[in-house]
Amino acid sequence: MDIQLKRVYEMPEESDGFRILTDRLWPRGMSKEKAALGIWAKDVAPSPELRKWFGHDPAKYEEFRKRYRKELEENPAAENFISLVKKELEKGRVTLLYGARDAEHNQAVVLKDFLNEILL
Repeated sequence: MDIQLKRVYEMPEESDGFRILTDRLWPRGMSKEKAALGIWAKDVAPSPELRKWFGHDPAKYEEFRKRYRKELEENPAAENFISLVKKELEKGRVTLLYGARDAEHNQAVVLKDFLNEILL
């Protein structure tokens, strides 16, 4: 299974495979063409309340991680999302895209761990 993470502002590459935007809000200054998405998974992104509370503060990351996992576990849209990712992984790589500058403290990292646990 090959899920990778990438900032949406980086150039798309063929090796990205199926590209999924994991942000609830569209990234500033990014056109749909440049993003080259397979899907925009805003229905499994963190809730607006959680996103605002977190504010990309690394000090809040562990609590954000717990709260977002809980949201994912309770989100009815997650089941379809997991099925889609599983189907795309059978074809090749899946790339989870995020807009945040911090590559270690964002929702895509949590989502990747969540998917790895379920799909492995």
